Amino acid sequence: MLKTLLGSVREYKRDSLLAPFFVMCEGIAEVIIPLLMARLIDYGIDRGDMNQIWKYGLLLLAVAIFSMVCGSLAAICAARASAGFAHNLRRDMYHRVQDFSFANIDKFSTASLVTRMTTDVTRVQNAYQMIIRMAVRSPILLVFGLGMAFYINARLAPVFLIVIPFLIIGLYFILTRAFPLFTRVFQTYDDLNAVVQENVRGVRVVKSYVREDYENRKFNKVSDLVYTLFLKAERLISLNGPLMQLCMYSCMLLFSWFGARMIVSGSLTTGELTSMLSYVMQILMNLMMVSMILVMLVMSKASGERIAEVLNEESTLHNPAQPVSEVPDGSIDFEHVDFSYSGDPNRLSLHGVDLHIRSGETIGILGGTGSAKSTLVSLIPRLYDATAGTVKVGGRDVRDYDLTALRDAVSVVLQKNVLFSGTIKENLRWGDADASDEELERVCRLAQADEFIRAFPDGYDTYIEQGGANVSGGQKQRLCIARALLKKPKILILDDSTSAVDTATDAKIRRAFRDEIPDTTKLIVAQRISSIQDADRILVLDDGGVAAIGTHEELLASSPIYQEIYEFQTRGGDGDADHQ
Repeated sequence: MLKTLLGSVREYKRDSLLAPFFVMCEGIAEVIIPLLMARLIDYGIDRGDMNQIWKYGLLLLAVAIFSMVCGSLAAICAARASAGFAHNLRRDMYHRVQDFSFANIDKFSTASLVTRMTTDVTRVQNAYQMIIRMAVRSPILLVFGLGMAFYINARLAPVFLIVIPFLIIGLYFILTRAFPLFTRVFQTYDDLNAVVQENVRGVRVVKSYVREDYENRKFNKVSDLVYTLFLKAERLISLNGPLMQLCMYSCMLLFSWFGARMIVSGSLTTGELTSMLSYVMQILMNLMMVSMILVMLVMSKASGERIAEVLNEESTLHNPAQPVSEVPDGSIDFEHVDFSYSGDPNRLSLHGVDLHIRSGETIGILGGTGSAKSTLVSLIPRLYDATAGTVKVGGRDVRDYDLTALRDAVSVVLQKNVLFSGTIKENLRWGDADASDEELERVCRLAQADEFIRAFPDGYDTYIEQGGANVSGGQKQRLCIARALLKKPKILILDDSTSAVDTATDAKIRRAFRDEIPDTTKLIVAQRISSIQDADRILVLDDGGVAAIGTHEELLASSPIYQEIYEFQTRGGDGDADHQ
């Protein structure tokens, strides 16, 4: 984990090294100050010697200024290093997620990734800043303080050796019981974020079904669990303060008792006792800081492991050693293809698929719910790799292509249409960043989107809210189709992407495809037979296998599944039928 996280320090190594260096200088100066105070009292004030008072007074001032300057520089360097480290962590995680395949993304929930990039990174950032400052400063002051205490009076200093082990045992007890609680808290944060995201995303559904009370109860349940776990953990951590106070005042009482007796006997001076009391405060306060560092490390360890899990996750899809960078045409071949989301050959979503599609052909894909229609088309742009068999595009195995080149040649309009916050033009130019306004208008006419866009007051400069909240489902689908067409793909996949469009508009879109992009291979996944009945061929899937393939007329004559769906829809049913 540490090696993975520290790989994100990079250009902030200099600040990460300078911070502990200045902290070390500050710590040494702070250790010297009580010794100089003892000399000032014993050799100057007690004797009434002004020369010694001036000498040690100026030395004290110089050392204090030096300590202050070093402390300020350490704070600046530590802040710069920790902020830069967090910045790199977020960027590295984000870039890693961009490289993930769908199989990788399926491993992590959206809420979990958001928590890791925000809350977890913040905790690791705070821990890192504390490590390069306090984790250096406190041990230095602790060790040097003990050394100076023994140097001043070796008979009195062993009092520390009585108190410190008691403090260490107490801290160990607290931390070992707090860590499992913090680990559970951070895992529960994912659930909390998931509830919030789901509620905000589906707020219209929540209100239309009047389920606010149910959602409140669901949120309160997770929120109360976070509260309960945090309360238990913080109760344990809160014992740190009283334990520290007990040890500190015990030390001061013991030092005062034994020190007073030693002053009376002449084996200890007033200045030495004063400095010893200063070292008591210094040593025990730094012991408390060490305990705080351990608490922070305990809290950040769980976060660090969650971040490292994302950074160490390797994409299941890779470019070959010498990738093919050009897709010659839009032909598609499935040769004995099996596919399982889990990789388990005993739990196949697709099995035994043999399919050959010519370039420029229009293929309709039909099947009941769960028949693996979306799974089939996801293998073409290599969103997943086949578990067995071969998927070919342009006569070459999709695994031979450079991923970018392959996906540039294949445009996919998925079931869940996604628009991003920005203008309509900005959303359309995801298909081609350099497209002219004329090209944007052309593809929008093909997708039957130009008319409603021009009806907006700002036309193509209309701002789209996050997720396309200010356009209808049908408008969103047509904008996504236009965006896909702008790529000038060799293969166009429409995965149930006209379900929210009326039949007349659907027919216009299909006619435009036939007339304007005849050389593009078109795969249309649909629930309505009317959307695909004029396709060159129609593929019927059932339970992950190819049940039938042919024209509309051929399937009506030979496929019981197709006949059932057709009869169901022509009788006035809605959507596709499930088949036993």
